[in-house]
Amino acid sequence: MTAPRPQALRADALARLPALRLAHPGVFRAVTPGRVGVVLALLLGTALLGLGIWRLEIEPARLLSGFGQLLHFLTLMLPPQPDSWAQVRTVLHGLAETLAIAFLGTLVAAILAFPLGLLAARNTTVNAVVRFLSRRVLDGIRGVDELIWALIWVSVVGLGPFAGVLAIITADIGIFGKLYSEAIEAADRKAEEGVIASGGSRPARIGFGILPEVLPVMAGQGLYWFESNVRSSTIIGIVGAGGIGLILAEMIRTLEWPVVSFIVALILVMVAVIDAISGRLRRRLMGV
Repeated sequence: MTAPRPQALRADALARLPALRLAHPGVFRAVTPGRVGVVLALLLGTALLGLGIWRLEIEPARLLSGFGQLLHFLTLMLPPQPDSWAQVRTVLHGLAETLAIAFLGTLVAAILAFPLGLLAARNTTVNAVVRFLSRRVLDGIRGVDELIWALIWVSVVGLGPFAGVLAIITADIGIFGKLYSEAIEAADRKAEEGVIASGGSRPARIGFGILPEVLPVMAGQGLYWFESNVRSSTIIGIVGAGGIGLILAEMIRTLEWPVVSFIVALILVMVAVIDAISGRLRRRLMGV
């Protein structure tokens, strides 16, 4: 038996088309509410884009002229070199301080956010009211950027790395609490159901049915945010929260461009090394 030719199939489809139009008129309608909605969304997005370009005074000519100034700064920054060995020691001390701020802030935030994540998760919380309040608290903390928290803590405890640690802790509590609660809610229920079937209590259900499933995920999230907080610690240092950011801001103010590029290069190397180490640890924890 030979297969029908494409021409025959096409002719058969065309012959059935009028009957299909009568049976399913909504499918063949040229203008549908969904298509109208898509067109209106595209028009609205285009209008908002044009309004933003106009109101924010985004001019391609200014951007092109700025590239020349950028190239001028790059020539001033090359080659990267410090002024003296004393300055090298100062920069390395600032890098170590930044690393310490990120590590301590991430670790304390992860510990403090753990009970909040349990309260905010649907399958481990006390009741719906506690879950709602916990999520709103986490949303409020997470809604304020680390730089704002750094400015607040610098005003409270003064300049230095202590303010940076407090800023990282405060900002990361909201992030970790959100991530932990979602990981707990997405945990596989088979182990939990096994604990319930064997007569386990509610604490046993959480401790033996849920936490073993989500602890590797939480550890992986903590490693990722430690890597991210190394970069954040550099930024918050510019507002006086300690670390290499404070030294970098001072070098920019004094127009020490070769030292600036030297610091930036060291920051890039440090972030790359931490990224490689944390990536390997995350893969080992997740069993990939």
